[in-house]
Amino acid sequence: MGRAFEFRKERKFKRWAKMAVQFTRLGKEIAMAVKEGGPHPENNSRLRTAIQNSKAVNMPKDRVEAAIKRASEKDAKGYEEYVYEGYGPHGVPVLIETATDNTNRTVGNIRSYFTKAGGSLGKTGSLDFIFQRKSIFRFNAAEDLDVEEMELELIDGGLEELYVEADEEGNDVVVVQTSFEDFGNMQSLLEEKGIEVTSAKLERISLSHTTLTEDQAADVLKMIDKIEEDDDVQAVYHNMD
Repeated sequence: MGRAFEFRKERKFKRWAKMAVQFTRLGKEIAMAVKEGGPHPENNSRLRTAIQNSKAVNMPKDRVEAAIKRASEKDAKGYEEYVYEGYGPHGVPVLIETATDNTNRTVGNIRSYFTKAGGSLGKTGSLDFIFQRKSIFRFNAAEDLDVEEMELELIDGGLEELYVEADEEGNDVVVVQTSFEDFGNMQSLLEEKGIEVTSAKLERISLSHTTLTEDQAADVLKMIDKIEEDDDVQAVYHNMD
């Protein structure tokens, strides 16, 4: 069938694999939200957020409902959240968020990824001066969007920054940033204004950047790809340009 067919097939498999990873991570987030605040999204802001994020990646509704049901069962396993920090190849700082039911397995795996790549795992908090936790909300931009007016409307929610970016399909998306502490305030304000948020996350924003050669960057990305394949990993952050 030719190389073009093989290329399309490979891209499709990679997309499916990426979706499977996203669904697994969101399933864990839903489970933790249910354990923390119950199975009813109207009374559980963390669960509402997880459901919003599942819609953003087209996670099937029946999978979301199944995750909520499983987490509601008495004998459902729980997950603990841990953050690991270290330096990868060429001294690049890397921060990893995990959700696990076996901390010994997780820390052992994370340490091995750093060691095999020539890096080292550091102490908790060692990268606080590089990564700052921020609340990031995204929603589709209206055709008649007035950025300045929207900024004024969202100040009460703790708005720090608002800008428009293009998504993978080229559509304009509004990005709203607040402090970590103002996540709930902004979420409530957006809900009050009837704005349908497509993504609401606590993300790590790098305060400094590391510039590498193409070959050096490839070394770091190889390690990050390996880390992201781990089922216990929820998110990975670095500060490469």
